[in-house]
Amino acid sequence: MTTIKQTGLFEQEAGATSSAQDLQSQAGPEKAPQQLQALREQILTLDYEYYVLDAPSVPDSEYDRLFRQLQQLESDHPELITPDSPTQRVGGTALKAFDSVTHRQAMLSLNNAFEDEELLAFDKRARETLGVDSIEYAVEPKFDGLAITLTYEHGILTQGATRGDGYSGENVTSNLCTIKSIRRKLPLQTPPALLEVRGEVLMLKRDFDKLNQEQEAKGEKRFVNPRNAAAGSLRQLDPNITATRPLTFFAYGLGVTEGVPAFTSHSAAMDYLDSLKLPVSRQRAVVQGLEGLRDYYVRIGNERNDLPFDIDGVVYKVNNLNQQRELGFVSRAPRWAIAHKFPAQEALTEVLAIDVQVGRTGAITPVARLKPVFVGGVTVTNATLHNQDEIDRKDVRVGDTVSVRRAGDVIPEVVGVLLERRPAETQPYQLLESIKHACPVCGSHAVRLEDEAAVRCTGGLFCSAQRKEAILHFASRRAMDVEGLGDKLVEQLVDSQLVKTLAELYSLTLEQLSGLERMAEKSAQNLLQALQASKHTTLARFIYALGIRNVGEATAKDLARYFGGLAALQAATGEELQQVPDVGPIVLIQLSPFSPRPITVR
Repeated sequence: MTTIKQTGLFEQEAGATSSAQDLQSQAGPEKAPQQLQALREQILTLDYEYYVLDAPSVPDSEYDRLFRQLQQLESDHPELITPDSPTQRVGGTALKAFDSVTHRQAMLSLNNAFEDEELLAFDKRARETLGVDSIEYAVEPKFDGLAITLTYEHGILTQGATRGDGYSGENVTSNLCTIKSIRRKLPLQTPPALLEVRGEVLMLKRDFDKLNQEQEAKGEKRFVNPRNAAAGSLRQLDPNITATRPLTFFAYGLGVTEGVPAFTSHSAAMDYLDSLKLPVSRQRAVVQGLEGLRDYYVRIGNERNDLPFDIDGVVYKVNNLNQQRELGFVSRAPRWAIAHKFPAQEALTEVLAIDVQVGRTGAITPVARLKPVFVGGVTVTNATLHNQDEIDRKDVRVGDTVSVRRAGDVIPEVVGVLLERRPAETQPYQLLESIKHACPVCGSHAVRLEDEAAVRCTGGLFCSAQRKEAILHFASRRAMDVEGLGDKLVEQLVDSQLVKTLAELYSLTLEQLSGLERMAEKSAQNLLQALQASKHTTLARFIYALGIRNVGEATAKDLARYFGGLAALQAATGEELQQVPDVGPIVLIQLSPFSPRPITVR
């Protein structure tokens, strides 16, 4: 069994609790203003840690206690409620329509570069105009969300608007105020008279997945992608709906300002926004010349799948602001910036066959075998069809011409069918019938439960396919992070019957590993060391690594924050587990190993 290292996630709980209790002990109406201010600042700091830094310092239970205390104090002293209080991030009254907002400074779009020749031409034009041999560029990911502008007057958020046509947009202030990564008051004693912040509202991948799980649980339509989900959520006429959607925000520039420091570069302006505790991209950088742009494009492209948000390219900006002004604008775009887009994400091809794969939870997933097609920068030969419902909805058949999308997935997906190209002899595909109601790997009975979309193998870890996928998930980078435990080695460990449960990974010996094909003694020793090192992990990673159905990274973090330790989680009752955000009856069934009996890694 692995050892859970109690890291900073839990170590600061006692201090935070003590601080809140000290506040509570300050009785009397004369103390209320100071007490309210201290609580608000503490909660805003915790919001910043959670929503911007992704590094919370206290469990959710402590945060909830502080928030309830603030609500009670404001209820006792309603005359002291301020618009920037954390309790005021509520929806408010639904609107009939959004008001129009004219931007003080136009929110222009960027020209795009798809080929290296276009990038070369952009850099050459800028150098020749400026009369220099090389240019310093500020570079950052191109967020795939909805562009907005935030207006702060004397440190208070007074308006938020969409880009619209670039010159006027929609007033979505009430909706933006529900997003916890957006500050309603700047943390400055002497704030600038005016600060316009340009940025992007989007939905993180993990939040998008969780939202779609909730949509399915309610029997409602799934969102197509994070960008559509974010745009639709922000433009809800009822802000109360927006308040329930997990939106976030990243700043990428400034509009009109009055009273801010005299910046000489775009990177300095971004550092300033960062100092105001506004979210900015951690992937931003400053590079030199054309080679610096190319290197950054390759690096971000390699990191793309692991980023917490969707991007569709990178943005290059001349870093020096005086040089930006000299370059100016052309039509509706600046001459000093360009978006370098990634390769097209969709392409047409033919479905040659439909096979199945067995995953770590037993889900038997239909996979379209495709005529090879280049999409998203790689040659694609397979695309997931998800489940029978998706096959029925899209009516995918062998022989069809389909549109395939690769948007960060290891296995791309079929977007739709071109019915006008369908051959006359095609037949609808039925998954259970095609596998004769049996797992194609282990022969166990395959079933589809009434409340599930997936067909599942009932063999559990008896099924070698499920066992292999469970081990790979357990060892993955965001789980236990066991370096060296890859696909081919896991296949050998399972096929040779050396590992039947996750716990048996930690019983492997040097002799056993060295006896495997292409496994030298040094490699075996390195793996054993990696397994030992993996024992020192966080509770959230360990929970996620177990591969419990319906418990992803977000829910694992929620459980870890709420209970604070493994012993408390093991002893939790069903009622206690349901106090954790997003742990409903479906998740509770999967969490049964935690309550009331000890965790077994099986």
